[in-house]
Amino acid sequence: MRKTIVCLFLVLLLSSCSWFHRVSPGEFKNRAQEVAARWQGSAADRAWREGFVSLEVMNPQGWARVGPIPAWMNRSAHNGAWQLAATLPADSPTRANVHWPDGSVSQVPLVTAANAYAEFSKPAGFIEEECPAKGCRPLWITGAELDEVPLETSRGTIQVPAWLFTVRGVKQKYVHVAVAPSAVAARPERVQGDLEEVMAFDLVAGKPDELLLQYGYGACDSIHGARAYETDQLVVVDVDEEYSGEVCPAILKTATITVTLVRPLGDRLVLDSGTGLPVVRGVKRR
Repeated sequence: MRKTIVCLFLVLLLSSCSWFHRVSPGEFKNRAQEVAARWQGSAADRAWREGFVSLEVMNPQGWARVGPIPAWMNRSAHNGAWQLAATLPADSPTRANVHWPDGSVSQVPLVTAANAYAEFSKPAGFIEEECPAKGCRPLWITGAELDEVPLETSRGTIQVPAWLFTVRGVKQKYVHVAVAPSAVAARPERVQGDLEEVMAFDLVAGKPDELLLQYGYGACDSIHGARAYETDQLVVVDVDEEYSGEVCPAILKTATITVTLVRPLGDRLVLDSGTGLPVVRGVKRR
């Protein structure tokens, strides 16, 4: 089990985590059963499977990812150096369809271009670097159009309505997702004290009954393998780690490991035994 994450608060110091013990197979099963029972059928479960849960910060999206962004543009936007040089669309639709990867469709409410502008044009709550005399420039909005941008959600990547604002003298559009906040469910958060075991997972090509797990571990940890507890709707996973008891640098490392399931994952949800929350698919390759 991933116990050494607490030690990250002592980065660059030497610390001992000898109070962490290896979790037995029986303890893991008990924990996994508790996690599965708590998640299955809960409001968070329904929202994750059937609702709109964003896995990334929806707004502000910021500048469209087309080429490098000069520092002055980010600094100017962060400091709220916006000016309107055009009348924003007033006849935009109030609702739009969102198409999910499984073929289903949801209708979501939209914010107007004016409301989007009012939201992102405010200076940031914390301004680390004020606008120096030559470090910021006015960002003149000359128009806005409703389009779509990709967004990662609990149900996969989808295209969502977004306002694309044209800025005078800038080739990149400024993007603000147009989906009203009322349509989006909050991503579930871990209970205080719960420690993340598995960061991400992926399927293994040619091996439908295996999962590739990405996890974190400490410099003095020994890894004894990965474990999975399965139900018809869920798979709860963890990595069996053991702390050596030595005093060692508090450094978090990451690695991957595979775990074999009784049957292919299918449409079952993967849960982390440490936090009891869904594990997102997408192992980061190094």
